[in-house]
Amino acid sequence: MAENMQNIQIPKEMFEFVNHGERIADKKFEDKPIGYFKDAWIRFRKNKASVVAAIVIIAIVLFAFLMPVFNTRYDSRFMDAYYAKKAPRHTALRQFGIADGGVDRTFSEKSLIKAIAIGMAAEDVDGTGDVTLEEGMASEYQPVLNIGEGIEKKRGKNVDITYPDGRIDAYLETGFLYLSIEQSEYQKIVDWENATGKKVLYPLIEDNKYNMDPADANNWYKAKKNQPVYTKGSGKDKEIHYEPGMVLEDNYKRNEDGTAKFFEMTGGGTLATAQYKVRVLYYNYYQYKNGFEPNYILGTDSQGYDLALRLAGGIKLSLLVAVFVSVINFLIGALYGAVEGFYGGTTDIIMQRIAEILSGIPFIVTATLFQIHLSNRIGPIPSLLFAFVLTGWIGTSSRVRTQFYRFKNQEYVMAARTLGAKDSRLIWKHIFPNSLGTIITSSALVIPSVIFQESMLSYLGIVKLGSAGTTSLGTLLSDASSIWTNYPHLMICPAVVISLLMISFNLFGNGLRDAFNPSLRGVEE
Repeated sequence: MAENMQNIQIPKEMFEFVNHGERIADKKFEDKPIGYFKDAWIRFRKNKASVVAAIVIIAIVLFAFLMPVFNTRYDSRFMDAYYAKKAPRHTALRQFGIADGGVDRTFSEKSLIKAIAIGMAAEDVDGTGDVTLEEGMASEYQPVLNIGEGIEKKRGKNVDITYPDGRIDAYLETGFLYLSIEQSEYQKIVDWENATGKKVLYPLIEDNKYNMDPADANNWYKAKKNQPVYTKGSGKDKEIHYEPGMVLEDNYKRNEDGTAKFFEMTGGGTLATAQYKVRVLYYNYYQYKNGFEPNYILGTDSQGYDLALRLAGGIKLSLLVAVFVSVINFLIGALYGAVEGFYGGTTDIIMQRIAEILSGIPFIVTATLFQIHLSNRIGPIPSLLFAFVLTGWIGTSSRVRTQFYRFKNQEYVMAARTLGAKDSRLIWKHIFPNSLGTIITSSALVIPSVIFQESMLSYLGIVKLGSAGTTSLGTLLSDASSIWTNYPHLMICPAVVISLLMISFNLFGNGLRDAFNPSLRGVEE
């Protein structure tokens, strides 16, 4: 059989080349060199969670830096104490039922009448006292947005109707206030009223037995024990209950001719400096004073600052502190750990003992001592930075040291040493790049840790960052901690931001770890 196989002859024509003169390899097999960072970017964008986290971080950063830019009406120092702790409100969004300044409210009959009476009084611009319930409900200054169904409760022979639920505009609920202004200011308000058609000045209220709280400028109608009463045409006071067609009797101060009084002189001086006591509709007075309506897209904080601007300032402060600390700790830790891991021996033992001593100092103790002894001299933020940097680099140095012990005896390092490479070249050119993935990951994870610790310190009051121009996320949480059940937006906004930053930076750090891992270079996932 073998002899027959040896005698077989194959014709020469069968040995022709296939695709002679053409490249056999397909273009898709062509290879191009890819740089280290480009390869890392290719791997990073394949991690969907990390990409989403990066987008969230970018969105938060843009909010922090662009919010003050687009809000040209006022800066973060702008405050109105009368509108403190108010819900989100924006006139452009109210028509869609969003950010209407409304809060849920459980009404009693007396509280419901008092709230509705604000809208009725706002329509009584001349103090005639003849505004109907229907006109008050239709007023643009009516704070009651909706009323729930009433529940009948019998009280003796009478029927007392309460309204268990409803919704009220927290800004319009402020209603009327008493102010002391100069006569010149009074004239400016009158001129503004004539120019805009909006009413600011309203009749003063009598201080008599029908006014249960003379300091409350909303008690414009006659009442006893906060229950409205009607005194005209009867020998005794008649209680008024909420019902269709309800009429409230005014309790305004009046001149001898029966017209309502809009001011009283409370101090002497010239015509320009005489002090007037006036009663103003605060919503319009706010516009007169500032030139715009109260629009706070996230509401106001416990002091009356715009919560959106305060939140942007807190994010900016936390991020800048975190990034600065991360960079400083990266530089110190990388240098310290590289020297430890590369030289080893006695050098490593001495340096490691120093790091262990520093790591034994509790961070909260360090931060507290720095705030006590340094904040008065250099400020709370620099002293906080010192506290973070004092021991914050130890974790990075430990990771770098471990990586240097791992790679310094590899063959490529020994080959470079044999060829005469200096220690500095071996450290930064041959070993350090292989440790870069771990170092970058640890540095990225330092950022959420610093944000959390800074928020914790300011929340506990160890670091004071609650001035008019500066605040932090922790300060906002601290201010809301005792009142958040009544004003949940004060707690929700900073808490959501901190949570997003924590989660996003951790996912982002995981993506960086995989992207800069040299062992995965060129590996398809």
